[in-house]
Amino acid sequence: MYSANLAAHPRLSSNRSRIQQQIVVPLSSFADQLHAAILQKGAPCCIGLDPRPQWLPKSLRERIRLRPTRASIAGAIVEFHEKIIDCIAPLVPAIKPQLAFFEQLGAPGVDAYERLVEQAHRLGILVIADAKRGDIGPTAEAYAHSFLGGVEFEGTDVSPPAADCLTINPFFGTDGVEPFLAACKQSNRGLYILVRTSNPSSKEFQLSQNPADSLSVKLARAVDAWGSTFINENGYSSIGAVVGATHAKELAEFRRLMPRTPFLLPGYGAQGGKADDIVDAFDTKGLGGLVVAARSVNFAYRRGNEEDSDWRGAIEHAAREMVVDVTKALRRAGKWNP
Repeated sequence: MYSANLAAHPRLSSNRSRIQQQIVVPLSSFADQLHAAILQKGAPCCIGLDPRPQWLPKSLRERIRLRPTRASIAGAIVEFHEKIIDCIAPLVPAIKPQLAFFEQLGAPGVDAYERLVEQAHRLGILVIADAKRGDIGPTAEAYAHSFLGGVEFEGTDVSPPAADCLTINPFFGTDGVEPFLAACKQSNRGLYILVRTSNPSSKEFQLSQNPADSLSVKLARAVDAWGSTFINENGYSSIGAVVGATHAKELAEFRRLMPRTPFLLPGYGAQGGKADDIVDAFDTKGLGGLVVAARSVNFAYRRGNEEDSDWRGAIEHAAREMVVDVTKALRRAGKWNP
């Protein structure tokens, strides 16, 4: 059903068998792992996982209706997203589970998230926990350890499955960020810190009449400083910035302010961001950015008459289309030469 010619991306046809045979060897930092994975997969792309029970394929919704509980919904979510992860494993280097969609189901939802983290790691996919946590002192430490590892009891590690990277909110300032930086230093994991979010009303607080004095610019300078001791061999830090793909005209300035910072670029696809909008986030090797799509891939089968028979094919096709679209745009801009 989904047989469009996507040969413009030569690695896609051979990636599946290679990834399945691959033994993943951890590298020294999140930035190392991220950029090695981007070059290996040939795609600076990330698929967001935003579980929406009411949008699941018909067969899974009907199963939930037989016994509609948090546990049954979480079970369907795991089954659905395990198949998504299996489809996209040869294509993209990372997934980004949005924690709110899991946590709304309580303990079964958190268990579902942890199971998907473990599956992604088995298949060699990096996990960015999109939790946007923020606080100070022991509370910030607890948030950091719960997602990045380091939960102990009398010397025994009792950590839940750790993500490779966590999104955080820097509203509390340096006091609130330092516990997360310390956890990253200890665990060789990473952060993406909110700088310029993709939603339309972000301009209410993140921008100002004097651009040089805007909150986003102040945050960009802070992120560059916080990440200065996390630089890898490619010249990038493990401390990244969330910068919306919906703000194309601002990306060049943010790249100037944060030359060593990897950007997480949400807003591609359903939110209106286009591939040509994000090219200023990247260097000439195709590094420095990770473009995120969620709904437009997860629920691609809903575009037409919701066909239950080949929803996995629709999702894989949408992921392939995204990879081709993004890499073509970067080639046109002279910024894709992996």
